[in-house]
Amino acid sequence: MTATPWGFRDILPEEAQAREDIALTVRQCFKQHGYLPIETPLLEDKAALEEGGRLADTPFKLFDDDGRFLVVRPDNTLPIVRLVSTRMRADDLPLRLRYEAPVVRAASRNTGASRQFTQLGYELIGVGGAEGDAEVVSLAIEAARALDLPAWRVVCGSVRPFKELLARCEDASLAAEVIGFVHENNFVDLDARMAQADIDDALKRAICELPRLCGGPEVLDAADALLAAAGVGAEATSELRALCAALDFGEDDREARLSFDFSIMNSFDYYTGLVFKVYAAGMPDSVGSGGRYDAVLDGAFASAPHVPAAGLAFSLERLEIARPSAAEEAPAVRSAAGDCAVARAAEAPLRIAVPKGSLNKDALRVLEEAGLDVSALRDPGRHLIFRARDLREGADAIGEVEYIIVRPTDAPAFVACGGADCGICGRDSLIEADLNLLQLVDLKFGACRFIEAEPAWRAGEAERAYARRGSLRVATKYPRIASAWYQARGVNADIVSLHGNIELGPIVGMTDRIVDITATGTTLRENDLVITGEIMECAARFFVNPGRARLDARVRRLAERLAAVVG
Repeated sequence: MTATPWGFRDILPEEAQAREDIALTVRQCFKQHGYLPIETPLLEDKAALEEGGRLADTPFKLFDDDGRFLVVRPDNTLPIVRLVSTRMRADDLPLRLRYEAPVVRAASRNTGASRQFTQLGYELIGVGGAEGDAEVVSLAIEAARALDLPAWRVVCGSVRPFKELLARCEDASLAAEVIGFVHENNFVDLDARMAQADIDDALKRAICELPRLCGGPEVLDAADALLAAAGVGAEATSELRALCAALDFGEDDREARLSFDFSIMNSFDYYTGLVFKVYAAGMPDSVGSGGRYDAVLDGAFASAPHVPAAGLAFSLERLEIARPSAAEEAPAVRSAAGDCAVARAAEAPLRIAVPKGSLNKDALRVLEEAGLDVSALRDPGRHLIFRARDLREGADAIGEVEYIIVRPTDAPAFVACGGADCGICGRDSLIEADLNLLQLVDLKFGACRFIEAEPAWRAGEAERAYARRGSLRVATKYPRIASAWYQARGVNADIVSLHGNIELGPIVGMTDRIVDITATGTTLRENDLVITGEIMECAARFFVNPGRARLDARVRRLAERLAAVVG
C-alpha cells in the first residue's frame, strides 16, 4: 500500500511538533480555568448518540459481534453528553470538561476535503444564561489571544429569534421547509417560498430578512424591529445584548473583534440559543464554533430536570494554518496542513467568479449595472484574471475588484474553497456542487427548465422496461438533481452520467430517458424527444462564501446592489 485512504493523511514530525505546540497552548488555557480532561471511545453506539441530538453524518458504520450498530465518532459533544448523563450525578454540577480528540466525518469525494480532523474543545455543563454564555465565549477569546491568532474575530448569532418566528407559523410543513432553506443557506428559495406563503406580511419579512442581518451591535436593533413587527418580544435578542455587555476585549477594538450574524443558526434541533464562530487570519472557514444546547441534557438527572450546557470546539488543522508561527517556523507546513479554504487579506481586492458561456453576457450586464467596471471582460482573450474598480464612490464603495473567469459548474468550488469571495452561476450548478455556500440573489437571467424526456417513437417502452427490471435507466449531466427527483417520486433510477449530447442516450438505446435542461425546447424537437416530466425551473444566482460574508462587508454591499438591479 503506497497511500492513505482518501481524506486521511500522515503527519510528519515537523508538522506534528507544530500541532503539539498549539494543543499545549490551548490545553493550558482551558486548564487554568478549571476545565478537566475527559476521553470518550472512538466507537459509539449510534442509537445512544442520537438520543442527545442530530448526529453528524459519518462514512464509517459497522456492527459489533453483539449486533449493535456502531459509528466512528463524528463529533465529541454528543459522546460527552452520553457520558455525563450516564456516569455523572447532579451533585457534580457544574462540570467544566475539555478534550483533544480526532473525529471522522463524511466528505464529498474529489473535493480535497479531509475526513479526519482533530478537535480541541470544552463543555460548560450546569451554568446557563448570560453567565454561561460569557464564560464559553470569553474562553474562546482567551485561547485566540494565547495563540496570537492574527485578525481574529468572534461572530455571534442565536437560533432563538428564528425559532420564535417559526412558532408563529401555523403550518408545520411550511416551518419545516423554512428550516431546510436556512440550513442550506439558500435565501433565494426562502424568499420564493415566503412569497407564496399564506401568513402575515410582517412575519414573511422577518423570516426573509433576519438571516441576512450581519454587522455590529446595530444589527440587534434591526433584529428587534423585525421581530417586534412580527409580534416577537425583545427578549429574543436579550441574551446577545447581555453577552455583548459582559465580554471584556481589553485593549482590543471591540468593533473589530465582535460582530453578529443571524445566518449562524443551523441545527435547530440541537442548539437552543447562542451560536458563535471564531475566525482568524482572513480565513473564510472558522477556526472554532460552538453554542448553547440546553435541551440535550434535560431529564438526565432526577434531581436536576433542566441542565443548561454550552461549549466550543476548535479545529486543530485550521488553527495550524491560522497561527503565524506556523508560517515563520515551517513554511511548508502551513500550506500542507488541513483542508481549510484559501486565506485572503482584508485589504485584497474583492474577487468575483464570473461564468463563461451562455451566462457570461448577462453576468457582465448586471455587474456593470451594479457599478463595477467590466470593460476588460468584454474581450478577455486567454487571460483568466482581471483587475478593475468599483465605479461608485462613497460609504458603500467596494474599491478594487478582481474577476476570475471560470466555467459555471466550477464557480461553486472556487467560492467554497476561498479562491473567490463570491460568484455567479446557475441554480443547477449550485445544487450539483452541494457545497457550503450562501445563496443571496436570484439574478433572473439564464432561465431554463429541468425536464425528463424520451424519444417520441419509444413511448411506453420506459414503463415496460421499469416493470421488467425494476429500475429506470437515465442519462444526465446532473446526477444529483436527477437522483433526488426520482427518489422523491419513489422511482428506482439507474443514473448514467454523460457530459455532452445527453439526447443520444435513449436514441441509441443506452438509456430509457434523459434528465437535462432546456430553454427553448429546440434541441428536443430536432431530435424528436418529448417531455415526460417537469423537474424544476432554473436561473442564475449570486452566491458567496459564508465566511467571507461575515468578515467582509463588501460582499453584502455587492449583493444589495445586484438585488436592486434585478428588482
